[in-house]
Amino acid sequence: MDPVFIGILAIILVVSLVFLLRGFAGKFSFGGRKGSGDDDIVLRDAKKRLNQNPNDPEALYIVANAFFDESNWDKAMRTYETLSDHVAMNQLIRGVDNFQVFLRYGISARKLSMLDQAYKAFSTARAIRQDNYEVNFELGVLEFERKNYEKAVQLLQQARIQDPDSPSVLRYLGHALFRLKKPKEAMSFIRKAIDLAPEDKESLYTLAECYHEANQVEQALRIFNHLRADPVMGPNSCLIAGTIHLETRQYEAAIQDFEIGLRHANIKIDILAELRYKIATTLIKLNEISKAIPYLKQLHAENPSYKDVTVLLNKYIELSANRNLQIFLMGSSADFIALCRKIVMTYFGKAKIKITNITVNKAEWADILAEVDTSKWSDLIMFRFIRTQGSIGELIVRDFHSHLKEVKAGKGISITVGQYSDEAKRYTEARLIDLIEKERLQVILNSLDAKTAALKK
Repeated sequence: MDPVFIGILAIILVVSLVFLLRGFAGKFSFGGRKGSGDDDIVLRDAKKRLNQNPNDPEALYIVANAFFDESNWDKAMRTYETLSDHVAMNQLIRGVDNFQVFLRYGISARKLSMLDQAYKAFSTARAIRQDNYEVNFELGVLEFERKNYEKAVQLLQQARIQDPDSPSVLRYLGHALFRLKKPKEAMSFIRKAIDLAPEDKESLYTLAECYHEANQVEQALRIFNHLRADPVMGPNSCLIAGTIHLETRQYEAAIQDFEIGLRHANIKIDILAELRYKIATTLIKLNEISKAIPYLKQLHAENPSYKDVTVLLNKYIELSANRNLQIFLMGSSADFIALCRKIVMTYFGKAKIKITNITVNKAEWADILAEVDTSKWSDLIMFRFIRTQGSIGELIVRDFHSHLKEVKAGKGISITVGQYSDEAKRYTEARLIDLIEKERLQVILNSLDAKTAALKK
């Protein structure tokens, strides 16, 4: 036989075999690859049946699956919803997979953010099959979003049995355990999730929170510092890193954290307010009042009822205008004592004054004993300078009076930046103690520099 003829015959047989195999594949691939000729025939037939009977369950199932495969979530959900009513009334319908109906109904509803419908559909699907990964995972995520963390953990643990290495399951399981105040358990799942999906910054942030809750501060700080520049997690990371540094009195590091946080764009309102509040109060701790005030003003302009921002703003605007008052309230112990000495030396005008003793009670007050000699009288006077801004009660005044008797002082002068209680005032009525409150102290402080300069001439 002619070899050429044999070759042509072989090519014809191969081509025929290919078309034959494609035909068989088309017959058995409905619901798979889109565009099969037989699929189109089945779908057209189903649509014709629905035109004759809109409640034909098998036809609805075919059409719903076609919409689902095309990601036409709206039409898929509405068709599965109609079909679900028939399935509920008649559990066994030829050609219809009841479990798939409710599972895909739930998925379609979730894609459309119709979470109540999705929850009901997934719950029904799980009642049919409890060992399905997808339905356990989807229900677990919905329970997590509803803040039902105990239920979420149970469902996600079931999903993990079917797929132990799913990054999504590990992620939500870790986050749910963290919300249940179980940071050490949460860590192991979140770490595994990050290993499988290292781009998940939210999980990395939550891992840092877990370390923080578990008092593993160094590990937490490493992660928060790493995330400070992230456009999404950065502001929160800066806030917590700064708060950790603030708690450990690393004020300069805390300010740097807060400043980086404030440089971000699109910061959530509550985070922005707290960043401004924290950086202002930290600057105040460093006596950087002039730097703190602009942050307080910004916060007050946007949210005047935020914490005690109004009180702080009024107080520190006043302090910024009076350096001596600032030292009296917030200065170091050495600066405070130096200021009190100036007040004593200028208190009696042209008198000769010799300071003989100074005692300090922690950061609360200082007692200065002075010999005062004027042209008309001489006496031993004791001054008490109280840094407390609130109400000064009778007990502190009694203590001062006892101290006067111990050193045999002829008179006492008690000076505070706050006010004295009525009981304290009544106690001093028959005793040689003068009580000086904030208003008069401010007058003294305002004129102190001029008096000190005149005394040196």
